[in-house]
Amino acid sequence: MAERSDHENLTFKIGPDDVGVRLDAFLASQIEGWSRARLQRVIEAEDVLVNGKPSKPSYKLREHDELEVDLTLPATTSFTPEALPIEIVHEDDTLVVVNKPAGLVVHPAAGIHSGTLANALAYHFQQLPNASSVRPGIVHRLDRDTSGLLVVAKTESALEHLSDQFRDRSVYKSYVALVHGRVPSDSGRIEEPLARDRSNRTRMAVVRGGRSALSIYRVNLRFNRFTLLDVELKTGRTHQIRVHLAWLKHPVVGDETYGGGRDNTIQNPKLKSQIRSLGRQFLHAEKLAFAHPKTGERVLYQSPLPPELSNLLMEITE
Repeated sequence: MAERSDHENLTFKIGPDDVGVRLDAFLASQIEGWSRARLQRVIEAEDVLVNGKPSKPSYKLREHDELEVDLTLPATTSFTPEALPIEIVHEDDTLVVVNKPAGLVVHPAAGIHSGTLANALAYHFQQLPNASSVRPGIVHRLDRDTSGLLVVAKTESALEHLSDQFRDRSVYKSYVALVHGRVPSDSGRIEEPLARDRSNRTRMAVVRGGRSALSIYRVNLRFNRFTLLDVELKTGRTHQIRVHLAWLKHPVVGDETYGGGRDNTIQNPKLKSQIRSLGRQFLHAEKLAFAHPKTGERVLYQSPLPPELSNLLMEITE
């Protein structure tokens, strides 16, 4: 039995004793606290790779198969609610929509056990499902240095309802991204599959046979050396927008992981200094729409650009 870990990526190599076992059954026997039904949904969402490719729950394991499982598991340390401030965009008896600032981690992970949005949620909303866990009511997430909208369930039924919508890809998620260079097409689709970078496990990369991923972009504004994009996220892969736009050769401004040093090519000293002082990438979850779990009504929430990003745009246009 594998110990619970706060790492997001688990790997297994199949030995002779597990040959012929169903994939979902094997994972349920190895990952504590995850039911077989829940793991089936993870497999169907292509968050499990067998020898680098998505598979089915019914796949029968073969000797030497290599499994890669993309999960967020509960941390091994105790989880303590914390009185941290939260910007609430909307709240009712079923859910709460919050506006996450850049720099705030959504939930505890490797080496991060406090000061997260999850710690704050557990303090402010003690009735959240899984309130004592590291993911109280949380059904999706944003990168640490991405700001914007997150919906959090306040009841078990809402948690299940919202999770189903995210899994079925019926949730509308739109981001604002400032990228390097002038994107030539007014709009486009990026459908490149994603997986862990084999040479650097903290990064994601476009990998043939990886998880399917779809990002749809539209040009909002063009500048001399930059383009402001609206990006609709059709799937929710780790770092998806950042990796896709870097693959397009137009990395997100301020993205040190996938930017390839493009910020260093900026000639304007004041602008270069302002970008470096951001301490984040120019990526903001601006719009979020879904069917309300209680009423079934389609609801839309919006979040304006935070001051540090709107100020940077003003610097570019001057």
